[in-house]
Amino acid sequence: MHAERVSYRADGLAMDGQFYCEPGGAPRPGVLVFPDAFGLGKHALSRAERLAGLGFAALACDLHGERRVFGDLDEARKLISVLRGDVSRTRARALGGLQALQARTEVDPGRIAAIGYCFGGSMALELARSGAALAATVGFHSGLATTAPEDAKNIRGRVLVCIGADDPGIPLEQRNGFEAEMRSAKVHWQMTLFGGVVHSFTDPEADRLGRPEFARYDATADARSWQQMCALFSEVFGPH
Repeated sequence: MHAERVSYRADGLAMDGQFYCEPGGAPRPGVLVFPDAFGLGKHALSRAERLAGLGFAALACDLHGERRVFGDLDEARKLISVLRGDVSRTRARALGGLQALQARTEVDPGRIAAIGYCFGGSMALELARSGAALAATVGFHSGLATTAPEDAKNIRGRVLVCIGADDPGIPLEQRNGFEAEMRSAKVHWQMTLFGGVVHSFTDPEADRLGRPEFARYDATADARSWQQMCALFSEVFGPH
């Protein structure tokens, strides 16, 4: 496995991402991996490496610049609230990662997908709404709301979101709003709800927050959502 730190600029910040791929072979599909609100940590890095093991070229993207990771939820939320209120900045940070991945010789720049976790899923969706050339966009326990729902008409690829049905951060009205947005724009989309599941269900370390009513790992939902992502990638990229 080849692993390499990748520096790029986005939203005026010095970004420090991590690229993974198996060495050799022809240019392959690329996948952007956007992390949760805390920043580029173990979880997103492990998912990018796992994707590379499946034959993709994956870039785990920085969020806050200089690979800063915040351990306090309230502090991370303050930083994210600024981005939620200005989708242009969220999209700029996501676009920087996309351009860095497209520039890699190991990557087929015409075959790229984006996935993200929690706020990273929101980033992936905003990148898709910007009209970026993404074959597929996948959000895991990702926020679905946007201040620019009219931009869904720009989405060029397929969309999959995997959500805990009991996630207090993504209530029913937000899911309904997202559905209306996707329908109105005639996007090829799918939403999977996991009953009895809350936020951060893909992160084995979610319990460290000590808030099981909000964030809790669920091995079944984690495995099934990953399988759905893989199935989508097989549809848009072919068997891999």
